[in-house]
Amino acid sequence: MSVHVEKASEDKVLLLACGALAREIQALIRANGWQHMVLHCLPAQLHLTPEKIPDAVEAAVNSKRAEFATILVVYADCGTGGLLEARCRKLGVEMIAGPHCYSFFDGNEAFANAQESEFTAFFLTDFLVRQFDAFVWRPMGLDRHPELRDMLFGNYTTLIYLAQTDDPELDAKAEVAARRLGLAYERRFTGYGDLARALAAIA
Repeated sequence: MSVHVEKASEDKVLLLACGALAREIQALIRANGWQHMVLHCLPAQLHLTPEKIPDAVEAAVNSKRAEFATILVVYADCGTGGLLEARCRKLGVEMIAGPHCYSFFDGNEAFANAQESEFTAFFLTDFLVRQFDAFVWRPMGLDRHPELRDMLFGNYTTLIYLAQTDDPELDAKAEVAARRLGLAYERRFTGYGDLARALAAIA
């Protein structure tokens, strides 16, 4: 998926992003009038096989590099164990800071400071609430073997929904997800957190 704008190539910025962030990035582009930014998303399903993310990012960077003066990789580490950061460094492109999207939505500093008290929390974002079955329930085999729930989530106590938007429908879905996982429910409004700040820094 790409959002194209007409502007001189030397002024254009490519946002090479995870598909799970498409809605949020588009909202920030619209709200701030960043017409020089071009969004290109890789499939969100790559999160199910994070070892494939660095190669997918490299292929996209190489295919787009000639068109853009600046490329920002809008992924966090996302389970690559530092491999994506190393690949971006090799390619000479910047990437957004943070271990995962939960952290940069909450704010990397705030998220890190809360880990001692929230180490038994399971996190969802707007995207993961919408795609709970596709990205949590089915990949973990809970649709076929619901008895796995207590084994997989027995060490968690709370589902924390990090909300990017105020949407009662998503809030209700997140609360249902918490019940399905047998967890207490907490909603925390984060907005776009460090994602907004990272994009503003290159605007």
